Amino acid sequence: MKTILNIIWLVLSGTWLFLGYCLAGALLCVTIIGIPFGVAAFRIALYALWPFGYTTVERRDAGAPSCVGNVLWLLLAGWWLALGHVLTGLALCVTIIGIPFGIANFKMVPLSLLPLGREIVPTDAPFASR
Repeated sequence: MKTILNIIWLVLSGTWLFLGYCLAGALLCVTIIGIPFGVAAFRIALYALWPFGYTTVERRDAGAPSCVGNVLWLLLAGWWLALGHVLTGLALCVTIIGIPFGIANFKMVPLSLLPLGREIVPTDAPFASR
């Protein structure tokens, strides 16, 4: 079932969200200071491409640098990536078939706003990384 949902997701919104995160990652990697943010963008890009079967968990070892990094991320890239998820989610919720995919987009908004200090894990083992 996850595979079918992921294929439909890929066609409806996954491809362009993936490209948006890759563009953000490439732009952020231009400077040395932006490389950690670019790596986070590429990590989320893979999650945005194939999200069903995965979830995010909070990393307990992330400290104050993650908090500061999240503030910078929010200002540099997070707000417009979150806006992309909200607009895509609203567009998908217009049809009955698209509602689960719209909800999945809304669930990705917090990750797109504050990605540092989060880890993407399979849904089978959300506590395996702790």
